Amino acid sequence: MFSNDPRTVLTLDAGGTNFVFTAIRGNKEITDPVILPSHPDNREVCLETIVNGFSTIKKKLDDLPVAISFAFPGPADYENGIIGDLPNFPAFRGGVALGPFLIEKFGLPVFINNDGNLFAYGEALAGALPEINAELKKAGSSKQYKNLLGITLGTGFGGGVVINNVLLSGDNGCGGDVWCSANKYNNGLVSEEGVSIRAVKRVYRELSGDDTELTPKEIYHIAEGERPGNRKAAIGTFEELGRVAGFTVAESLNIVDGIVVIGGGIAKAYKYILPAMVDEMNGTRSMLSGSVFPRLQMRVYNLMSDTEKKAFLTDESVWVSIPGSDKKMSHNTGKKTGVTVSSLGTSEAIALGAYAYALRMLD
Repeated sequence: MFSNDPRTVLTLDAGGTNFVFTAIRGNKEITDPVILPSHPDNREVCLETIVNGFSTIKKKLDDLPVAISFAFPGPADYENGIIGDLPNFPAFRGGVALGPFLIEKFGLPVFINNDGNLFAYGEALAGALPEINAELKKAGSSKQYKNLLGITLGTGFGGGVVINNVLLSGDNGCGGDVWCSANKYNNGLVSEEGVSIRAVKRVYRELSGDDTELTPKEIYHIAEGERPGNRKAAIGTFEELGRVAGFTVAESLNIVDGIVVIGGGIAKAYKYILPAMVDEMNGTRSMLSGSVFPRLQMRVYNLMSDTEKKAFLTDESVWVSIPGSDKKMSHNTGKKTGVTVSSLGTSEAIALGAYAYALRMLD
């Protein structure tokens, strides 16, 4: 979708740490990204950085852009372009009319959406979903997926849902938000307290007894044996994050029923996160009668594991006779879904999602 479109859109992935600016045409980045610190605590500097970033990208183009479209952490009043009361952007509390501000600065239509939403949209249209469907077809399976839940693991716990190529924004702009779901270990806490950069730092301190201020990247290197530290605690830190994320994603999949794709900086530790996450998702629930059921009606597979991916791709269809007829029809007996890591990369997926969102709005 939009892979042959000649229009150019300026995009931005606005994280709590960095801003990543680029331009998209025909579903491809046509400029090298410009990465600038986001300054989430200083409104004036933050706004100046956004203007400078888009201006820098615009100067690199050989044609005029048709729109500005980008992701900003949510929730916010995206329809009117107003950002406010975000935990990761304290400078914007009280409300900033960012969309109208940029319209005044650049004279272009401006579209803003949740970063988790646009990550999911990019993966659904140009990333994980078409990749998985192509692999299923190549493997001879008749199964094709139409729905996707995208989650991002970083400063916060982002999420987005795409149903049949349509982004679920919701009536209040909160569609797909997972960060405020119940936490596996304490239902009074939001899940983000167990799935975020601050969670990784906290859990490693608790498990290791080491009060050194370490980044998730440094803790990952400890887990890999590439840096001194408590390796068992480092691995356990990412496994715990996987269990908390798996708890939330499993609850979400009871409604969404689709493929799950993971992005964000912490996703680089997927070799430790995904097994724990998938194990949690394949857990059980019980009834008062004592009956025990899988917590999900579908089996969840770790698509980053060659063994599990092979099982996921295996066609489990059987032929069923139609009563009173000599005809038969195919029946897929295997209810499955998979969890994978973005092959596009989080920033590119968000940029592609922003591009598609803008063109859909313009059309």
